[in-house]
Amino acid sequence: MKQRVLGISFGMLILISCGGNDDPPPTPGMVQLVFPNQNSECTTGVSVNDELSQVTFEWQASENTESYTLTAVNLNTNAPQSINTATTSASLSINKGTPYSWSVRSTNSQSSEDANSETWLFYNSGSQTTYAPFPAQLLSPISGSTVSPNSSDEVTLRWSGADVENDIESYEVFFSDQNPPNTSLQIVDAFTSELNVSVLDNTVYFWKVVTTDSQGNTSDSGVFEFKTL
Repeated sequence: MKQRVLGISFGMLILISCGGNDDPPPTPGMVQLVFPNQNSECTTGVSVNDELSQVTFEWQASENTESYTLTAVNLNTNAPQSINTATTSASLSINKGTPYSWSVRSTNSQSSEDANSETWLFYNSGSQTTYAPFPAQLLSPISGSTVSPNSSDEVTLRWSGADVENDIESYEVFFSDQNPPNTSLQIVDAFTSELNVSVLDNTVYFWKVVTTDSQGNTSDSGVFEFKTL
């Protein structure tokens, strides 16, 4: 009897010791972006040549993170630039007088999961004294998604806009079942960021938003598409 009790106890110890290895690997945390500031003009870049300046991006450290991937996207061309680092800052040579978005991905070699920061917008300073609005960020429907119209056979288009000088005057929404969407659906004021559109079932639609500021500067969001059920 004593041997049987000892055998059971030993088996339980083995199970407990093995169970300790079942803990999931630590998931990296999401970083908080620091600089360049959201919806700002970056004037601290070091000039490289007539077209480029070197900008240093900064963010706060995140937990369980071994490395960071900084990505800056030229919003005029949608061309990304990326750099990996183990520190909380990195420098990129980017175009002067150009709008950019930037974000940071946190990674850990022990985890299959990454963490993505928020995406911030800024203008890299150039020779101009006025800036066009940032291209509107199209929020929903997500490009490539399939959506269900509401009971009125409508889908709601949602976007967000920003401007360094805070002088957006209007958004012009283009919507069509043809690409590019050249049909102007409506021009709305700066305080409007959504619009209901009538749709047909099982149809692919394309849409974009053109933003205009008080000085006549414009920006184009680029085209998103979605399909209705």
